[in-house]
Amino acid sequence: MVSEHAPKVLVASNRGPVSYTLREDGSLDSKRGGGGLVSGLSAVEDKVWVCAALSDGDREAVRRGVSEPGVRMLDIDASVHADAYNGIANSVLWFVHHMLYQTPVEPVFDAEFRRQWASYEAYNRAFAEALAEEADPDSAVLVQDYHLTLVPGMLRELRPDLRIGHFSHTPWAPVDYFRLLPDDIGRQVLHGILGADRAAFLTRRWADAFIGCCTEVLGGTGRTRIGVHGLGADADFLRRRSREADVDERMATLREQVGEGRKTIVRVDRTELSKNIVRGLHAYRALLEERPEWRERVVHVAFAYPSRQDLTVYRDYTAEVQRVAEDINATYGTADWTPVLLHVDDDFARSLAAYRLADVALVNPIRDGMNLVAKEVPVVSDHGCALVLSREAGAYEELGEDAIVVNPYDVSATAEALHEALTMDGDERSVRSERLAAAATSLPPQQWFLDQLDALLG
Repeated sequence: MVSEHAPKVLVASNRGPVSYTLREDGSLDSKRGGGGLVSGLSAVEDKVWVCAALSDGDREAVRRGVSEPGVRMLDIDASVHADAYNGIANSVLWFVHHMLYQTPVEPVFDAEFRRQWASYEAYNRAFAEALAEEADPDSAVLVQDYHLTLVPGMLRELRPDLRIGHFSHTPWAPVDYFRLLPDDIGRQVLHGILGADRAAFLTRRWADAFIGCCTEVLGGTGRTRIGVHGLGADADFLRRRSREADVDERMATLREQVGEGRKTIVRVDRTELSKNIVRGLHAYRALLEERPEWRERVVHVAFAYPSRQDLTVYRDYTAEVQRVAEDINATYGTADWTPVLLHVDDDFARSLAAYRLADVALVNPIRDGMNLVAKEVPVVSDHGCALVLSREAGAYEELGEDAIVVNPYDVSATAEALHEALTMDGDERSVRSERLAAAATSLPPQQWFLDQLDALLG
């Protein structure tokens, strides 16, 4: 564990632990966030969180000098942030690492890309300069994710005395796919991360892919150490929160909607392209078509919460999710049975209620850094659940032995896996669910963060 004389700790991420909303009367309302970083930093006394102002309320808070203790919010020009965040981070780097491009027509790296890349550089530079200002000599800096790949290298030039770590929450692309990026941009991304003393990943597979890219493109990783920290579910929080009154209320509503005696296949995702929701719905349709004995005996509870709706491709994807769900209901539904219960509005209590009700959890991403839903459902499920899991999820590395593993592109095999999960013997399902929950919680968020800090300082 970090000693009581540990140095000042700085965390850098696009999104911070607090957000602000501007009320009609001109006052500011603040809201605290959650997650692994928030939990992890709670164990550290001397800390600063550097983040971007994401909304008009955030930017107004910065201008008024309103801030939470230990938080420095950067008022980066809104157009620069939009180019960096949506234009590069979410529309290029995310697509590369999740292998999402339709390569006959995309990507196209033209003058507009170069203009947006300049904004990405400026955005990263703003973080590096703020961290350099905030850091004491020998401070430890933990930079988060694909939004800030250039920060370690920039910060190293400004403050060579600091100990710098970078953590990637996404997968890392294999070298042949990574080389879709323009050669100079690919080198810049790798050199940026290699400015860190230590670069860490969610699984060994992603770490090895990064090493492969560095070896092929740069000739190696230099003096940067590589680590793996598989973020786990926060069992104590989930079990406590899932037993609160609002969750019980939503469970009662869901039970009524599902109907007496029916089994449930549950998925909870953002409408992120990599989550593979549409193919999951097609697999459920195939189950109903090819195994008609399941008609009126099972309900697919599908929560697909809108993500990145300022990007056209995400709006179109969300619309397709809704269209396919409606088509399944129109084709197979009866007066007292709705095959798909789809919700596209975010409701955490309702998600926990669905976890508790799950007989089967469907987690079939095309590619995912980890996928905490795969870890959370077995922890919360009231009676144990069977997990149908994509082999392309980072969680497969830890949970694959007790899950029913699928190729996320194979709709027919996924339909058969759903049947296998629905017919799994109750005792076997219970035993597997217990093992899944144990593996899922082996590295809870606070320990995940502290392990990274210890490894950086060691």
